[in-house]
Amino acid sequence: MMNLLHWRLLIAVADARNISRAAEEIGMTQSGASQAIAQLEASLGFPIFTRERRYISVTALGEQVIEQARNMLSGLNAIRELADKSRGLTSGRIRLASFPSVTSTWLPGLLRDFKRQHPGIEVVILEGSDEEVEEWLTADLVELGVIMNPVPGRAEVVLGQDAWVAVMQASNLQARHLRADGITLEELAGQPFILATGGCAVNGKSLMEKAGLHLTDIRVTVRDWISACKLVAEGMGVALVPESALPEELRNLRVVPVTPSIHREFGLVCSASGKASGATQALLTGLRKGR
Repeated sequence: MMNLLHWRLLIAVADARNISRAAEEIGMTQSGASQAIAQLEASLGFPIFTRERRYISVTALGEQVIEQARNMLSGLNAIRELADKSRGLTSGRIRLASFPSVTSTWLPGLLRDFKRQHPGIEVVILEGSDEEVEEWLTADLVELGVIMNPVPGRAEVVLGQDAWVAVMQASNLQARHLRADGITLEELAGQPFILATGGCAVNGKSLMEKAGLHLTDIRVTVRDWISACKLVAEGMGVALVPESALPEELRNLRVVPVTPSIHREFGLVCSASGKASGATQALLTGLRKGR
């Protein structure tokens, strides 16, 4: 079954001449994009692309398909612009406050479709600590803010959640002999520790304190999760890191589940100006539909 995402994928591949770059642009995995293209070509009964060693080219019939896809999406965008104009959404600015670990991992994909559907609305990301995000919301300096672990009913949209994991050097003797279910906070508390905060009040130290434990040997304190993982890889200690903030390259690292598991949840909270903003409400409506 062909859908708009598939047509956007075809255009992105034709423009980039590369499946992985096109997949990243529209928010798909490379394997998912390759599978979708194969299904489309099988459905149409002819190849759209030819695969060379270093790049992808478009077949003669594929060029005609791409042209029709561009025309179709152009017409759809024109319809959306008419709909936006009828609701006064031809322009506007949404100030969205977030903290670093969410800005880089969760927001880009969530905002991609909104920008495509409402090109006249600008979303400005303001980055700060979780405490600063709360202050900006209270002072009505932003329309939306990402809040960690919001109380039930406060968030307009729950963006998602991820688990806290322990990161240890791969050659660490304890890491080699851990139980299948992972490691407890109590087992981590007495080890040389790399404390990463991610610009958030909820971090390894606060998690320990909430469990009635204390870190007895903090070797280094850093803000950035990736920096903490690099220090762990050098054998300077262990760290507690959100799973979504792990580096892509895990060389010399062992990622260990925490037991019992601990999760953090993210939600979008509206300020007073956000509740009165048509652009902001359009963004929230789009995110709710995508949940």
